[in-house]
Amino acid sequence: MRARSLAEELERRLPGRVYTDPAVASLYAREPSGLEGRPPAAVVLAREPGDVSLTLRLAYKFEVPVYLQGSLSSLSGSAVPLDEGIVISFEKMSRVREFSPVDGYVEAEAGVRLGELNSLLAREGYMFPVDPASVAVATVGGAVNSGAGGLRGAKYGTMRDWVLGLEAVLPDKRGSVIRVGCRVVKCRQGYDLTRLIVGSEGTLAAVTAAVLRLARLPRRVVVAAAFFPELEGLAAAVAEVKAAGYEPLIMEFMDAPTVAKAVEYVRPGFEAAGHMLLVAVEAADCEAVEVLERLSRLLSSHGASRVYTAPSMREAEPLIKLRRAMYPSQVRLALEEKGPGTLVYVEDIAVPPSRLVEAVRGVRSLAESYGFEVLLGGHVGDGNLHPIVAFDPRNPGEAGRAEQLFREIMRLAVKLGGTVSAEHGIGVLKREGLRMELEALGSLRALELMKQLKRVFDPKGILNPHKVVW
Repeated sequence: MRARSLAEELERRLPGRVYTDPAVASLYAREPSGLEGRPPAAVVLAREPGDVSLTLRLAYKFEVPVYLQGSLSSLSGSAVPLDEGIVISFEKMSRVREFSPVDGYVEAEAGVRLGELNSLLAREGYMFPVDPASVAVATVGGAVNSGAGGLRGAKYGTMRDWVLGLEAVLPDKRGSVIRVGCRVVKCRQGYDLTRLIVGSEGTLAAVTAAVLRLARLPRRVVVAAAFFPELEGLAAAVAEVKAAGYEPLIMEFMDAPTVAKAVEYVRPGFEAAGHMLLVAVEAADCEAVEVLERLSRLLSSHGASRVYTAPSMREAEPLIKLRRAMYPSQVRLALEEKGPGTLVYVEDIAVPPSRLVEAVRGVRSLAESYGFEVLLGGHVGDGNLHPIVAFDPRNPGEAGRAEQLFREIMRLAVKLGGTVSAEHGIGVLKREGLRMELEALGSLRALELMKQLKRVFDPKGILNPHKVVW
């Protein structure tokens, strides 16, 4: 009832920016994974920080939950409404406010899509290097909230390494607008609220804009893709590539069963079998041929049965396309075998790269014991693995086995010295995993501190409730 009253008030105060039609609202209640929440009472298409401030101020007064969304491409339940409440969509807040090539930053509103941002930056020879798989649709706000990573994570890390400052709105009685961080790399503003908000998944504040650090576009990138009959050979190659000082821009992996499914999906036109390692490195024009030759010899020396090389990213597209086929090939497989309504869940663990072989074999063994076919690959440069599992949520037995499998995969990651979530966030799906990880570290007190921080930022618990540390 309170949500409906708030929706009516917002319609009066923000004419033309609030939608209450159930058919429209239902579009904001489902993630790409198939995870479905509860349609909101209203969707606010914010156009400026003042719209967000008013919405949060009124939500505080009415004590109604508010959920923040960009393109709704999350894979952990971070943006799905769980209670009847209000969704604030930032899709209309899509301005690039400032771009300073000299100072190496751009200020962009929360709804700016990363792909479009990079098209703008490329004209001046710059890029924003964080590139999640959903880069074509992922937004600045969503990437900030999730602490996103991507294919270039081996060299460039994640969002927390590239956010200089934030504009955000607090869920308090004033809908306070705060600006934290700087437009310079060296910035000491007391406690680092910028990094606290990055990766907080919309549970602490509503990010309306971000000041992002930029990187120069690589002058030239060369690519090698190798296929190994043995995991140990691939792992040894990963270690030597790093030891040789290449600093890979991209370092991706798929295990042999996953390569076979990806080949069925894309039919690449070249022979691909075994465990795949994809490596992209920067090289000067005069060194490109030599770098590729050295890379090819290195990969072959560790038992690669086939090595393909490309002197540019454009010419490497067939190789990269094969790696990108991991998720869509599982979706197709799921639809063919289980039909519509199937959930395709992408796990997101990370382990030290030195434990890669143990992690892959452990995941495979667990999937077999629980009766699931899993596709497995990820960003091997930083140890981030993405086991992908499809299951029918309408089948209680199958859903229960899938849930137990996910729990055991997270337990395996922690046992190997890793983490339950590398880049997708905790959301609603990994709350138990977060507790498991902190308990293994003997640090449940840290979880209590997180809950206290949540109450400081959000005293009534209205912002993205039941997520992360609820």
